[in-house]
Amino acid sequence: MSFSRKCLGIPYGVFLIFFVAAPLLVLIYYAFTNGQGQFTASNLQNFFTDPNTLGTLCYSLVLALTATVVCLLIAYPVAYILAQSRIKKKAVILLLFIMPMWINFTLRITALKEILSVIEGNLAYHPFINTIIGMTYDFLPFMILPLYTTLSKLDRSVIEAASDLGADNFQTFIKIILPLSVPGIVSGVSMVFLPAMTNYVVLDMLYNSTYIMGSLIGSYFSAYDWHNGSMIALILLVIICIVTLVSGENESENAGRGGLV
Repeated sequence: MSFSRKCLGIPYGVFLIFFVAAPLLVLIYYAFTNGQGQFTASNLQNFFTDPNTLGTLCYSLVLALTATVVCLLIAYPVAYILAQSRIKKKAVILLLFIMPMWINFTLRITALKEILSVIEGNLAYHPFINTIIGMTYDFLPFMILPLYTTLSKLDRSVIEAASDLGADNFQTFIKIILPLSVPGIVSGVSMVFLPAMTNYVVLDMLYNSTYIMGSLIGSYFSAYDWHNGSMIALILLVIICIVTLVSGENESENAGRGGLV
């Protein structure tokens, strides 16, 4: 039995070696070498001394945080209403939020761009606002799904007990519902924030700019500067790993104590 299990794990191990470990080693090699193949830390130094890269990193963080907050503010009431309602066709309504994900991404953003172009006023033509609208439209289902899953599993008896003990609706939400939904919030934030950091397609299609990390990395590789491009990609990978570990630890801690904070 143990032998058969090891055999079943061989394809997975081969996949990890060729498609995860090998590309990562190539990325590290180019990040810490120069054009002559010599080891150097100048690429790392260039990242922290170049105002362009630091400005792009800060802008990407602000953009990702804003898109995440907007998605959370919209998704939480939607997920809560769907989870707590007694509508028999809740799955159909939830499906309406997921259906746009089945349509080609480029077509969706192109359609959104056309809608924004016909809206009168300067607000619709502001690049930052356009990008937030595009990212919210793209990532909103990823925020709704984990929130709906968590909120739909809430024990109604706990909510009823809070009401019986004299808590009003606001107190029940703040002290019971919101703490219990923290795991869903953490999952949704992770699923939106991490891809928003590097999703340059939305910004390129709506604004045609390189002021996001994904576009900046692409511009370095397009200019055949694989070394600085690899270093930026490696630093971004480290940031994403840190965010993932922190969010994972918080989710495990909240799950371990029942989500009550």
